[in-house]
Amino acid sequence: MTDTKPKAVRRLGDIVFANLAFFAGVSILATLATVAAFLFAQSVPAFTGPPIDAASEGFFSYVLPFVFGTVYASVIGLAIATPLAVGIALYISHFANRRFAQILGYAVDLLAAIPSVVYGLWGILVLAPFLSPTFNWLNANLGWIPMFAGQVSATGRTMLTVGIVLAIMVLPIMAALIREIFLQTPTLHEEAALALGATRWEMIKMAVLPFGRPGIISAAMLGLGRALGETMAVAMVLSPSAVIS
Repeated sequence: MTDTKPKAVRRLGDIVFANLAFFAGVSILATLATVAAFLFAQSVPAFTGPPIDAASEGFFSYVLPFVFGTVYASVIGLAIATPLAVGIALYISHFANRRFAQILGYAVDLLAAIPSVVYGLWGILVLAPFLSPTFNWLNANLGWIPMFAGQVSATGRTMLTVGIVLAIMVLPIMAALIREIFLQTPTLHEEAALALGATRWEMIKMAVLPFGRPGIISAAMLGLGRALGETMAVAMVLSPSAVIS
């Protein structure tokens, strides 16, 4: 018995579009591979060449402090931003009235459009002097914690200040993503929890948060990537002067 199933007719436009899409995808992969190969080739002398004065003890001894500082500041920022982002997303999606929630959502999204230089200047001129008395109090009362031990910075430009700046920088993207995930919670789940006598917070704890847990983790990873890749604001806050050359 012959197969009488009709075959799809491929028009010229479909063929051209499919080939262009395939070429675009392959070109992206080829570009990434080329960039990776170029960076690897250019970095080989750093591993095989003679040590310089700045890295007289070896390449990794020179790089590890920078890696540690980057990860340390990013983790602080993520620890501060994640609960704030979840709280903002919950308030916008389940507590605020529709008009105010829309305005607040726009305001949070606009924070992502602020340049890194502005965040850096704000950290230097406003946040660091404001936090300096707080650092003195933390050192006097919680100095037994390694994070708050040691000599207190007179300028307030510390890793904790950098972490707070990074938290504010990654907060918009995290809050926006988590908000959209919370809004996708099935209405039947929420109504079922309320019908069983749950309060609004119990409904959120039983229906919204479990549904949004993967989205929260994904948003946190995206925020961590943004924090790890941030350079200008961190350099401006930690630099001895406000001029970065």
